Amino acid sequence: MKKILVYSAALLVFASCGLKEEFQPVFTGKYDNPSPYVYYDDSDFGKISTIAEVCAQYEVGNPILLGSKGETIIKGRVSTTDQPGNFYKSFYIQDETGGIEIKAGKNGLYNDYLEGQTVYIDCDGLTLGMYGYKDGSYGGMGMIQLGFNDPSGSYETSYLESPLIIDSHILRGDPTDIKKVTPKVISSASDLPDGKSATQVSSNLVGSLVTIQNITYGKEVFVLLYLDSTKDKKAATNRVFLSSSNNAADPTCGITTWAMSKSKMIEYIKSGVWDACKVGSGSTYPTYEDGSYITVGSLAGEDGTYSGIEKAAYSVTQYFKLGSKDIQIRTSGFSKFCDYEIPEDVLSGAKTINVTGIFTFYQGGVQITVNSLDDFTYSDGTPLYK
Repeated sequence: MKKILVYSAALLVFASCGLKEEFQPVFTGKYDNPSPYVYYDDSDFGKISTIAEVCAQYEVGNPILLGSKGETIIKGRVSTTDQPGNFYKSFYIQDETGGIEIKAGKNGLYNDYLEGQTVYIDCDGLTLGMYGYKDGSYGGMGMIQLGFNDPSGSYETSYLESPLIIDSHILRGDPTDIKKVTPKVISSASDLPDGKSATQVSSNLVGSLVTIQNITYGKEVFVLLYLDSTKDKKAATNRVFLSSSNNAADPTCGITTWAMSKSKMIEYIKSGVWDACKVGSGSTYPTYEDGSYITVGSLAGEDGTYSGIEKAAYSVTQYFKLGSKDIQIRTSGFSKFCDYEIPEDVLSGAKTINVTGIFTFYQGGVQITVNSLDDFTYSDGTPLYK
């Protein structure tokens, strides 16, 4: 196709300009080689702040634009990879004081920022904000993160996205100096920081890679479906919560996988397992004119295609228990392992597991995000998946 376009253009030039040379001279010289990437080390900077020191500048509800260029530098080892697809356009680094999400805004980050590689962040000009905070008795802390200012005001930070901005703020250390982060071990509920108050400032577990041991399946999920994602995502008429609040008889809503690809979501919905779940959220459930609730089943249609529910990949939060504390394992519907079945001996409670991932808070609840299937083992260390 490219050749056809070139020839067409040549014919047009010939027709409009008369007899000319058919081809222009071919460049036979040598282009300049691009400058090699310069890797950084501590000697390239003055004071290097800890992650906790930078996070201490944040006050809940007040995102802050950090100072002038080059004044605030943090460094840490990369603790995540987006190669299996469970992290999206961001990665975490951590030091001895905790970890923090860097909202880089591009895919394929594992090619540039290797697990265990040192990365320096020039924080000045970036926005320090929080995602996932909720006030009130049923809320709690979210995660302090570094990103760009969000002009829409919808979030406290947004992605960097521009390659120039990314490369001027995210500075890579020696790629041959790889020391993968050793996860911190949590074996008791008493080891968990308080979701009402803890941040990277007060606990070095927050934002860090951890292994939580001996957790038991909690027989509960949370999934948010949309009837139409192009419409208001906060409208009760456009949402379905798959959770204990919508299906008290079976808080798992029949979901036995870590997440759902589009094809798996269609398989679940066509099975009818969600038919009794009401459209709505919280305590707001819309009804038809006759007063009956709008349910997933009522949207099935005579052809059974459930055309009223958007078919898409969905993240799933699977609940586990450490003592009496909930541990939420949240997995993306776009991860390579989203449709893997949780083993039956785990679902039944016959066996407990260890999980390794990034420790985060969402509205005060503990959430763990794993890098890959290798992060799941039985409590004796045997891999969950071989």
